[in-house]
Amino acid sequence: MRKPFFRYSLLILRSPLFILLAFFMFAASCDEASIEKKGDRALALGEYYVAGEYYRRAYSKTPAKEKLHRGRRALKMARCFDHINNTTKALGGYRNAVRYGTITAVDRLDFARALLKNGDYKTALAEFQLLQDSLENDTSSFHERHSRYTPEQATVLVNNGIISATNASGWKQEGSAYSVKRMDFFNSRRDDYSPCLGGEDNDKLYFTSTRNDAEGDELSGVTGMKAADIFVSEKDDKGKWSKPEPVASGLNTAYDEGACCISSDGREMYLTQCTFEDAAPRYAKIMKSNRSDASWGKAEPFHLTRDTLSAFAHPAISPDGEWLYFVSDMPGGVGGLDIWRTHLMGGVAMGVENVGEPINTPGDEMFPTFRPNGDLYFSSDGHPGMGGLDIYIYKDGRIIHPGYPLNSQADDFGMTFEGVFNRGYFSTSRNDGRGNDHIWWFENPEVVQLIRGWIYEIDGYGLQDAEAYIVGSDGTNQHSLVKSDGSFEYVAKPGTDYIILGTCSGFLNHKEEIAIPTEAKESETYDLMFPLANISVPVLIDNIFYEYGKARLLPSSAHALDSLVTMLNDNPNITIELSAHTDYRGSDEFNQKLSQQRAESVVNYLISKGIAPDRLTPVGYGEANPKRIRKKVADHYPWLNEGDVLTEEFINRLKPDEQETANALNRRTEFKVLRTTYNMFDENGNLKNIPKPRKPKVEEPTSEDELFFEF
Repeated sequence: MRKPFFRYSLLILRSPLFILLAFFMFAASCDEASIEKKGDRALALGEYYVAGEYYRRAYSKTPAKEKLHRGRRALKMARCFDHINNTTKALGGYRNAVRYGTITAVDRLDFARALLKNGDYKTALAEFQLLQDSLENDTSSFHERHSRYTPEQATVLVNNGIISATNASGWKQEGSAYSVKRMDFFNSRRDDYSPCLGGEDNDKLYFTSTRNDAEGDELSGVTGMKAADIFVSEKDDKGKWSKPEPVASGLNTAYDEGACCISSDGREMYLTQCTFEDAAPRYAKIMKSNRSDASWGKAEPFHLTRDTLSAFAHPAISPDGEWLYFVSDMPGGVGGLDIWRTHLMGGVAMGVENVGEPINTPGDEMFPTFRPNGDLYFSSDGHPGMGGLDIYIYKDGRIIHPGYPLNSQADDFGMTFEGVFNRGYFSTSRNDGRGNDHIWWFENPEVVQLIRGWIYEIDGYGLQDAEAYIVGSDGTNQHSLVKSDGSFEYVAKPGTDYIILGTCSGFLNHKEEIAIPTEAKESETYDLMFPLANISVPVLIDNIFYEYGKARLLPSSAHALDSLVTMLNDNPNITIELSAHTDYRGSDEFNQKLSQQRAESVVNYLISKGIAPDRLTPVGYGEANPKRIRKKVADHYPWLNEGDVLTEEFINRLKPDEQETANALNRRTEFKVLRTTYNMFDENGNLKNIPKPRKPKVEEPTSEDELFFEF
């Protein structure tokens, strides 16, 4: 079982020197039986590190002739160290339990799996084959009350272990397209794991660490290290990462926090936390933090079920934001730790369901994460692999093992992706004699056709509440949430034509079409803009030009006017007022007449392009409605503030060059929405074109799922 955040107590011993000084002081003055009892009490609280050290001490004090006691204490020691990922000490305990004949069938299975994790494939194979023979002849040892596995579950793990031990060396030799590199800049001498990229440009790396900079001065009786906190490193404009620091605000506490994920809009963080009380075991639970401005708020419990006796950990949000995946040992699973999910509605969990087979096995499945294209990545020690936790991909109903070097004989888990590309960071305990986890970089070069869109208000900024609806000629029909700046990314399929609709409540829609070439030898990024018109305020039509002092449109206005035609066609149920404005120079009568003629010129152009005349109302305001400055314009001109009104009195207080700019801003053409129900109802008031109910989607039966290895 992976050590962070599962069923164990987080009773933090009150002195950081307790484990190293008090333990040995008390243990030295006690006989082996008393020391073993101390270990039993620590184990009952889930303090695996402390219990393991007690058992190790008791074992060393037990006379060699007391074989039964030595074997029993060796086995207890092995179980504890196996639980906290100290494979070296665990194997020593298992070997002595075998030597003294105290090992059970279940422990023998754990012993074989630990050998896999240590890369001793030959010995592991012999152990698995021994277990296979015993299961074929007698399954009673797996029917005992203390057994964690049924005979059927044990058979699956043994058979998969044989596959692993037989093939792991060959998989390593064969390799894959992946390349990996240890990122020492992020790592410490303690555990550093579960990286998570965040920020608008993936410029923040969050990860879990038990390094000395974590909150508090106390050590955990569970792991022998400090309680874990969430740290963050930020990348500057030159691509340089800052020194990792604990996340500020109230996110971190004296308890264990970690294994976090961030929603696609960057506003919500789900994380795992383990609290503690003196002399009482505690269970992992999922917490939620909301981001206010640039800070994360205090995490609050996220309620999944009323179950208070199971662990809930390792949250992962699906790319569409509709599902929260997590890990639990609650009843109803396939076995061990399973991956579950809940449907999110309004930020509330709507029931839970086990994702079932082929993802879950009698072993442990943990650390789910999603690539933005929807592929589910997770780690497991129950599928055939190279030892320990291996990373797997669930795609199109198949389980794919990405091979070496992404996977190794050690634990490999906790991936995060740099946008849509198959690169990013993951954590692994490889090449660390103490079994500590560290952060590594990975990359698998791919040719990616990327659609990158930005949904924003015309004459304004990105709309963080917008959505993009994507329809492709290949049958694609999905929607994508946007980041806080209104941007989104979508990996397109070669040879596919797409229609993409940008929408946001309170704004008109905007549609773009794009055709992706069939043959693509290099990665390509297609940038699309989705300017949305606000239906509650006048909208500037930029780049409309008239002859000086006249109403005649210049040819250079055609592009802007054609874009307006497209907008009206994309939103067939609106009517608009088309208004023209002048500056204050000239007589009121002249300005009024000129602006009315200019508005009519634009309307006549729209009518010539097929827009119904009764959808258009031309109005000339002359100088009567001076422009009110909005934020984007104020950001562009330092001498203007949001809310300023460009009246004649205001302009006359400006510098000469500023006056000219202000007058130019007043000379503008705008539109505003008058109705949104044009031609929607017949003469009797009944809705036209009532949408037909959708036919229920029938999924074709799939063939039996298989495990695929990709190299």
